[in-house]
Amino acid sequence: MKLGSHYLGHQSCQFRVWSPTRKQVSVHLLSPEDRLVPLTLGENGYWEATVEGVSPGTYYQYQLDGDLERPDPASHSQPQGVHGPSEVIDQSAFLWQDTAWRGLPLSQYVIYELHVGTFTPEGTFEAIIDRLPDLVDLGINAIEIMPVAQFPGSRNWGYDGTFIYGVQNSYGGVNGLKKLVNACHQAEVAVILDVVYNHFGPEGNYLWAYAPYFTDRYKTPWGDAVNFDQGDSNEVREFFIQNALYWLETYHIDALRLDAVHAIYDLSAQPFLQQLGAAVEGFNESAAYPRYLIAESDLNDVRVLQSRETGGFGHASQWCDDFHHGLHTILTGERSGYYCDFGSIEQLAKSFKQGYIYTGEYSPHRRRNHGNVPKNTTGENFVVCIQNHDQIGNRLLGDRLSTLVDFERLKLAAATVLLSPFVPMLFMGEEYGEKAPFQYFVSHSDPGLIEGVRQGRAEEFKSFGWENEVPDPQGEAVFEESKLNWGQGFTGEGQVLRSLYKTLIALRKQKPALSSLDLSPVQVLTVSPKNVLSVQRQSDQGCILVIFNYEESNLDFNPKCSHLAWHKILESTAIQWQGSGYSYPETLPETLSLAPLSFVVYEQQ
Repeated sequence: MKLGSHYLGHQSCQFRVWSPTRKQVSVHLLSPEDRLVPLTLGENGYWEATVEGVSPGTYYQYQLDGDLERPDPASHSQPQGVHGPSEVIDQSAFLWQDTAWRGLPLSQYVIYELHVGTFTPEGTFEAIIDRLPDLVDLGINAIEIMPVAQFPGSRNWGYDGTFIYGVQNSYGGVNGLKKLVNACHQAEVAVILDVVYNHFGPEGNYLWAYAPYFTDRYKTPWGDAVNFDQGDSNEVREFFIQNALYWLETYHIDALRLDAVHAIYDLSAQPFLQQLGAAVEGFNESAAYPRYLIAESDLNDVRVLQSRETGGFGHASQWCDDFHHGLHTILTGERSGYYCDFGSIEQLAKSFKQGYIYTGEYSPHRRRNHGNVPKNTTGENFVVCIQNHDQIGNRLLGDRLSTLVDFERLKLAAATVLLSPFVPMLFMGEEYGEKAPFQYFVSHSDPGLIEGVRQGRAEEFKSFGWENEVPDPQGEAVFEESKLNWGQGFTGEGQVLRSLYKTLIALRKQKPALSSLDLSPVQVLTVSPKNVLSVQRQSDQGCILVIFNYEESNLDFNPKCSHLAWHKILESTAIQWQGSGYSYPETLPETLSLAPLSFVVYEQQ
């Protein structure tokens, strides 16, 4: 039986909630008439009942032991926010028009991460639909939405959600999200949803009233950990596994991005993340097309990607922070905080070959050895980027790469990501060099909590040595300042950069050597200590050579490859990309003179 309220049709609704320590549980129907209906205790602490005379739109709460009333932990809708009653939803009422959609192979994804509230002036699901033609024209075929689980107030990144089955009311709620997914699939765009299973937000978290969802055995940066391996953890796991399948089935989501799986503490022999991988695989056996799990992991642990048969979790892919950090340090020169672990061209070359840079070596930032070797992986096992919500928003001022480096380096960044042998991801506005910051923002109602967030942000930045005053995350100004300025993408440098992104994405899709994510034939050459990188990729239909010069000076470079029939197909120095006008040779010579801060692409057929 499904958790929460499940509308059966004909004014009949099934209610089910887990509360093993309570002596009595009732569903309190608040509208259109006030009724209290006792639930029956079944196996393993589940209370349930099928109630007649309940229509979609009915507000309800659960009454615990005759006096305490709380919203449904598995609420599908919180129209009055995290502190209000839950709402009965008829999930079958929406008329889907995506039956022709058969998904995309993960290896073909070109991902665009966005935050619903700041992507458009309106900040709603439906407003995103009007921008889909722009994204499709760019070459995007998958959008990744930051978390939409109901959070307090109307301004939040989404990682403070407390109703993981709910859809944020200020974004447009249940139907708004379905309309967006429906429109995306009709435009042949996959939808990835960011979900948070490692913690709950501090405001509106009523799970403690129901059951032992948390354990004090482990501590997370956000308080007590979710109980994945202590007593009663079977039912806690079921709560999250049902949630994952709920998004795939009810909302037609194509993939789930699992937030910070390194903060899921679980020492059991059969970890929750492994069980979740099995559940999605089971779902795929009867699904019209496969769905994927993409983990965010700080561990550089290949078990996330390995099959369950070999002791792994069986997830399809993971975010690769090492690639970002290696590239960011070369482009910006930053070495503070965790960036102190990076900065050499050899590290970026290593990431091009296998994703992870740290595979057991000593990490100065962590002051210990870190990571393991990602054996038997392919390029689709790693999602790479040069910007995402974390790497921008967790800077003191939320400053984007476009405000840290010049235009030539922005072009280098784009090519490094999009011509890599991994699944590329852009962060909203990156394609035209958006200048607006993407800052951290919340809209809590508790004064003590607001002050705690302010202090926590200030503490977080100390290791980076940033001395500016921390913007107030509670203030509405940081939210408004973080909204995209779409006009920048259609004039001046913004238009040029967007055109280059479009060209690079098209090249990636058109050239088999670039669309293949087999890592075995990837050849990488550096000329340390100079920041020059040569990457050769090949398939049965041809070979591609990309040479990146991250130095500010001209360099002579021998790519050390066969020099027969290599023809130039793209160069960042061209006038159309507002380059210097330097023209690379049409055919590849033995020694190539590299222009400063540039890249060139050659093809051998």
